[in-house]
Amino acid sequence: MPPLIRLEQVTKCYLTGGSSEVCPLRDVNLEIAEGERIILLGKSGSGKSTFLNMVGGVDLPTSGRIFVNGRDISALSAEELAQYRRRDVGFIFQSFNLFSTLTVGENVMLPLELLGAADRAKAQTMLDAVGLGQAWDKFPEQLSGGEQQRVAIARALVKDPKLILADEPTGNLDLETSNGILELIDGICVDFRATLIMATHSYEALWIGQRRFRLRGGKLIEETEKPLSVERTA
Repeated sequence: MPPLIRLEQVTKCYLTGGSSEVCPLRDVNLEIAEGERIILLGKSGSGKSTFLNMVGGVDLPTSGRIFVNGRDISALSAEELAQYRRRDVGFIFQSFNLFSTLTVGENVMLPLELLGAADRAKAQTMLDAVGLGQAWDKFPEQLSGGEQQRVAIARALVKDPKLILADEPTGNLDLETSNGILELIDGICVDFRATLIMATHSYEALWIGQRRFRLRGGKLIEETEKPLSVERTA
């Protein structure tokens, strides 16, 4: 079976003033199978978010190509990229990025409305799946941080994306809440056979990945040894 995602010699560089150039990604090659879960590790500024933005169609590579489900997304127009993001990608952010003026239910409905397929029953089902079925009419500020992240997960998944991109999804949460969020993401990935790429600096989160990579000096390096600190208990 062909990979869901394939990166071919992907490089991303930015000008930082004058003629100075920074390249967080250099000649990156990677294949990711459908349903696989990938962890990205690295220091702040190492390129984790840049990697997610490229695969998510938010940014374009300076050189190289990115294929998702056989389509070269690095060659798409701005309008085509917007449709790709709306249809195929679910984003989960560290800061939740919920709209404070919308209710929980309205936040979850938003991706469906952007696709012209508003379906309250589907949004309600997804809220039920994350344990917040009774929170439809509440506003984000009325929820705890962990509950807001659950809403963000419901919003990311309500359109049945093939790909979930999570950028430090537990970064603003305490350890107990973080573990609950990771268990939720893990279960949803299994149930929906979604592909997950998650950037994190938390060693407690490594168990969720089937493979993990470290970004260092623009290079993507696969780590093969499992640290003792990430062993899970049944």
